[in-house]
Amino acid sequence: MPEQTKARVRARAGAHEQGRRRAPRTPWAAEAGVFLAVAFVAAGMCGALQPATGIPPEVVQLTQVGPAVAVAAAALLWPGRIRGRLAGTLPTRARTAGAAEPAGAAGRRAALLLTPVLITALCVCGGLLTSGSLPVTSPRAFAHPLALVVAAQFLGACAEEIGWRCHLQPLLRTRFGPVTASALVGVLWGLWHVPVFAQEPAYAAGFLLATTAMSVILGLALEGVRSNRLLLAGGFHTLINLGMLYVTDETTAATEPMLLLGAASLAAAVLWIAAARRTGRAAPDEIIVATAPGTR
Repeated sequence: MPEQTKARVRARAGAHEQGRRRAPRTPWAAEAGVFLAVAFVAAGMCGALQPATGIPPEVVQLTQVGPAVAVAAAALLWPGRIRGRLAGTLPTRARTAGAAEPAGAAGRRAALLLTPVLITALCVCGGLLTSGSLPVTSPRAFAHPLALVVAAQFLGACAEEIGWRCHLQPLLRTRFGPVTASALVGVLWGLWHVPVFAQEPAYAAGFLLATTAMSVILGLALEGVRSNRLLLAGGFHTLINLGMLYVTDETTAATEPMLLLGAASLAAAVLWIAAARRTGRAAPDEIIVATAPGTR
C-alpha cells in the first residue's frame, strides 16, 4: 500500500476514534424522556392525592410538583450535568459562576415580569369586546387570605418552572435555536396538563396555544440570563395564574376566555420575537455550553 494511502487511512481512523470519544455518553433524548416520563407520572399521582389532602385547587395544585420530582430523578442519573444546568437557577449560584450576562439581560427581566400584565389586559379588552362584561373575582370570594394564595401559587409555579424552564429548556437549547426549543417546551408543557384535553377541542387548542406562546416568551427572556432564572420564571407563571384566578375567567371550562388567553399570549410572543430579531442573537449561554451532550 502506498505511503500516502496509509497516511490517509490512519487519519480517517484517528478522526473516527476522536469522534467516538466526543460522542455523548447519554443522548439528550434519553434525558428528556426520563424527565417527561417522571413528570407525567408524578403529576398524575399528586393529582390523585389532592382530594385526600383537603388542599383547595385555587390555593395550589399538587400536580405542579411533578416537574420538580422529575428534575430530582434526572439528577440521580446525571448529577454533574443537572448540577451545571441548574447553576443559574438562584442568585447565589449565578454569582459563584462569575459569568457576566450579555447586554440587555436586565431589561429583559423587567419586561418579562410586565408581560403577564399585558396578557391579562388584552384578555380583559377581549372579554369586554366580545361579551360586554368582565367576571372579576374578589379575593374575599375564597376562604383563604390573599397572601396565602399568592405564596402558594408562587411555590407551585416554581415547582413547575424548575423543570420546564430551568431543566428542559436548556437541555433542548443544546440542539435547537431559542424559539424552536421554547416552542417545543411549550407544547410539552401544555400536553402535560392532561385534564385540559377532556374539555372541548377549541378550549384545549386555546390552552395549548397559550402555553406554547408563553414558553416562547420565557425562553427568549431567559436567553443568556445566568441568575435568578427560577424566580423570574416562577414570578411570570404566578402573575399569569393570579390573573386567570382573579381578573378573568380562564379557570373555568368556558371556551371563549381560554381562546382569548391563547390569542393574547400569541400577541405578546410576537412582540418578543420581533424584539429579539431587532437586538440580534445573544452571546452563547455558558450554562447551555457547559451542559451540552458529551459533558458529564
